[in-house]
Amino acid sequence: MLCPVTQVEETKQMIKMLPVWAATFIPSTILAQVHTLFIKQGTVLDRSMGPHFEIPPACLTAFVTISMLISLAIYDRYFVPMARHYTKRPRGITLLQRMGIGFVLHVIVMITACLAERKRLSVAREHNIIGKNEVVPLSIFILLPQFVLMGVADNFVEVAKIEFFYDQSPEGMKSLGTSYFTSSLGIGNFLSSFILSTVSKITKKHGHKGWILDNLNLSHLDYYYAVLAILSFLNFLLYLVAANFFVYNVDVDSKSDLQGKKKEASLVEAHQDNENLKVG
Repeated sequence: MLCPVTQVEETKQMIKMLPVWAATFIPSTILAQVHTLFIKQGTVLDRSMGPHFEIPPACLTAFVTISMLISLAIYDRYFVPMARHYTKRPRGITLLQRMGIGFVLHVIVMITACLAERKRLSVAREHNIIGKNEVVPLSIFILLPQFVLMGVADNFVEVAKIEFFYDQSPEGMKSLGTSYFTSSLGIGNFLSSFILSTVSKITKKHGHKGWILDNLNLSHLDYYYAVLAILSFLNFLLYLVAANFFVYNVDVDSKSDLQGKKKEASLVEAHQDNENLKVG
């Protein structure tokens, strides 16, 4: 069945976003740690605030939302006008540049989480804490930097991601562009489970106790976080390649308009030359 040229061009526009879409899987995997291992770390830390109150570990995820909202306001109020002054772009920087900054922040998040876990394990060894449910005498707020940084990273990655896929989708396929955003989150969660189980199996070979155990005080989540930091960095390098070859639809239109104006100007100039020759 023959398709109209419009449908073919719209399909091409959706296909050319696939490399960028694939580059968002690992960042979505990093985001999945907030609701899984980050909270699990909190269960073995000192959560007391006063003699009669303990902070639920899952409450720390609120700091992701709070830091995201604060950083979003700062970004729109101060960063965009300042960047717009130099780049002359309405958004200050491009959506792909904004997403790339978030990917760098994800690497920093995992390095921060790795250092926090190393500190927790060192305190556990100092106090000879090896029980599964034993609490390490270290405040749960040692995890606060990784939650706050994740919120700042979301301001760059998640906001830019949904804007990019929606903005660069053709008018008749905006819903499909939005599905690129949601599907990357889903794939990231599945990928998180796959990476976790794979690392757990590999590290248990040859008689080793493994990095990922039910008992976090005997595990090595710091090693696992280091692996995620490396994966994030490698993914960022691949993303740079995909972003470098991507051509915005708006840019294409702008180039077409510019070529059209140049062609129109040349035609007008040629017409004037012909008139001058006739007059001569």
